[in-house]
Amino acid sequence: MAVSGLLFIAFVLAHMYGNLKAFGGEDSFNTYAEHLREIGEPMLPHEGALWIIRIGLIVALVVHVACAVILWRRAAAARPVQYAVKKNTGSSLSSRTMRWGGLTLLVFIVWHLLNFTIVKVNPSSGETGDPDHNPYALMVDSFDLWWMTVIYLIAMLALGMHLHHGTFSSLQTLGWTNTATSRARARAAGWVVAIVIAGGFALVPLSVLVGIIEK
Repeated sequence: MAVSGLLFIAFVLAHMYGNLKAFGGEDSFNTYAEHLREIGEPMLPHEGALWIIRIGLIVALVVHVACAVILWRRAAAARPVQYAVKKNTGSSLSSRTMRWGGLTLLVFIVWHLLNFTIVKVNPSSGETGDPDHNPYALMVDSFDLWWMTVIYLIAMLALGMHLHHGTFSSLQTLGWTNTATSRARARAAGWVVAIVIAGGFALVPLSVLVGIIEK
């Protein structure tokens, strides 16, 4: 679970960087989107590398979810009788919401892929795009709708909380928090990763909504 989690951190960091290309304008963003489809050519077919990455992420997602279910079942089996009074004095909000935050993100990922990658439905017009669609225009049209931006921001809040505890937990699982200093650094790393990635993702829809990014 720790390894698959770290793979996802690397992916969302790279994905966030790509999204910020929107601040460079339509040509910059669309050039980046097209470049993703051309990676590895001519050794690989068009979108070949992109599909390899997608399949790898799907496998990592299945592993991550499966591990989460196994760990939850182990925890439930270890304490079949619930506490009479449960106090969360030693845990953070992000650690207590990992399960529900993960479920929220799973639902969001499905919706996000349908909206921007697989079906490419323009929420403003209801029209389905084609392989030569304009990714920048689709993004702007999507986030021009306030409710689309709200959905995205709620997902980014869940992502930030998941990353906050997940980063620390992954480092702890891999044995990198054996001292008080290393634990403090791991916690700080969790905050940095959460704020940078979730905040970076949130900048784009907010900028579209207020008119900083526009067609």
